[in-house]
Amino acid sequence: MKVRPAGPEDAVALSQAHAFGFDSPWRPAEFAALLTNPGVFALLAQLGCDCGMILCRAVVDEVEVLTIAVDSGRRGKGIGRALLTAAMNHAQAAGAVTAFLEVGVDNAAALALYGRAGFRRTGLRKNYYDRGDGEPADALVMRLDFPAGRA
Repeated sequence: MKVRPAGPEDAVALSQAHAFGFDSPWRPAEFAALLTNPGVFALLAQLGCDCGMILCRAVVDEVEVLTIAVDSGRRGKGIGRALLTAAMNHAQAAGAVTAFLEVGVDNAAALALYGRAGFRRTGLRKNYYDRGDGEPADALVMRLDFPAGRA
């Protein structure tokens, strides 16, 4: 598997990979616009084809995981872990000391992934996600503090 940086020119591939995890994926134009902002970066995972993506935003010494998705047929093969690890390494090398993300309280696989990566639960956002069925879902706020001196 290869994890590579993705830029605005990869907006279509990012949108297609985002659709692996979301019923309403972000459009290519949204990815292209986001990737022109300072501190925003994306990675694509490739295993014969694009099979996952992650998008993050770094500001000063913090990084936020905005979204991550992996092809449902290839989950459980370490792709999400590879994307998350590569993104956190990139952010830490750029000076981040803390990472944050939000995840649905009902997303057991993502909670397990983030927990294994060292993220811990730090808050709750009530009714954060619109699932499209009229029932909003809560999100957990999770935080990872990078070890000092690893940048």
